[in-house]
Amino acid sequence: MKKYLVIALALGLAACSKVNIENYNKIKVGMDKTEVEQVLGSADKCEEKTLHTNCVWGNESQNITINFVSDKVTIYTKTGLEK
Repeated sequence: MKKYLVIALALGLAACSKVNIENYNKIKVGMDKTEVEQVLGSADKCEEKTLHTNCVWGNESQNITINFVSDKVTIYTKTGLEK
């Protein structure tokens, strides 16, 4: 019984993920980082570079990666999200 509960909980959490094609399509070049966080929540990982910041929401198999310059979206990509 516990096994089924754990599986159901895991599936439920996956369904609640904000890393999906609908939210990816809401992201636009020029958006502020705070606007992106309203759509996707906090990033799972951010790496600050000299002139920009790269942030990733999700995991290796399913994610949204966004490049920010001065906290504005410049480039964004998706991996493993259905169309």
